[in-house]
Amino acid sequence: MKAFAYARAAALADAQSVREGARIIAGGTNLLDLMKLEVETPDQLMDINHLPLSGIDAHGEGLAIGALVTNSDCAADLRVRHDYPLLAQAILAGASPQLRNKATTGGNLCQRTRCTYFTDTTQRCNKRAPGSGCGAQGGYTRLHAILGASDACIATYPGDMAVALAALDAQIVVEGVAGERMVAARDFHRLPADHPEQDNVLQPGDVITGVRLPAPAGGRHIYRKIRDRSSYAFALVSVAAIVTMANGRMDRVRIAFGGLAHKPWHDPEVEAALVGQVPDPALFDRAADILLRDAQGQGSNDFKIPLVRRALIATLIEATSNAPTGA
Repeated sequence: MKAFAYARAAALADAQSVREGARIIAGGTNLLDLMKLEVETPDQLMDINHLPLSGIDAHGEGLAIGALVTNSDCAADLRVRHDYPLLAQAILAGASPQLRNKATTGGNLCQRTRCTYFTDTTQRCNKRAPGSGCGAQGGYTRLHAILGASDACIATYPGDMAVALAALDAQIVVEGVAGERMVAARDFHRLPADHPEQDNVLQPGDVITGVRLPAPAGGRHIYRKIRDRSSYAFALVSVAAIVTMANGRMDRVRIAFGGLAHKPWHDPEVEAALVGQVPDPALFDRAADILLRDAQGQGSNDFKIPLVRRALIATLIEATSNAPTGA
């Protein structure tokens, strides 16, 4: 690991003033791993753990979750468990208890890909070294993207929490040099295009200060994560779904997917095909056709295409069977 200087932020402005070559650190569960591999080589770390960003508070009819709230505390909060069970389910499906005790809400959103070509500095990787090429192209791609990829990068976003936030219509609170702004969780992460080194929409001087959840949506919340082992593994495919029934029809549907793309994947046309319809496996299969219309495997991840179809159908069957109605 490269030597680095350490500073502790006394105010948000200290974090916003972090210069090029320095990094903000909170839980450090991803950053420190990358520093050990010398994928990340900051010359300074700015510790933000003493900033007042660790509360979970009512905000209108919803909740405001501070950026320094740990994953464990978020998943254990009674309001989250009761009103936003999808979020609790997704968090508990990720990492291990030890990591969840350290990982923060803001840091979780900023975690980087677990692509082996990204974390191996002997391999070509446009995300780590722009312009160097993508070693994954034609290589080992079991965890890689089937949607939204580009010639520059076929890696996937590895997190679970952000997938649930996309389905929950959450907003990310960002404090920048021009003041506070809200970014839809669905829009926070970027597709790779020609610049896969840009994981998200944060700009210099931006700091995530929290997440805001809208009023509880009611309905059935399901987070289905398919992985190689039952714990401490990244998703091959994940589905975050919220379905509310009314008069035997799907009244409100929100679905997001993990393990498919460079960002949590949301396709409004899939939801539109389901809303107002009577639940039926054939309908769910047609929704999967919409989701997968542009899907492209990379060889060793071709199995993801039929896998996500089955996962979506199974999730929707579960969500609409004896589902609660209304909010």
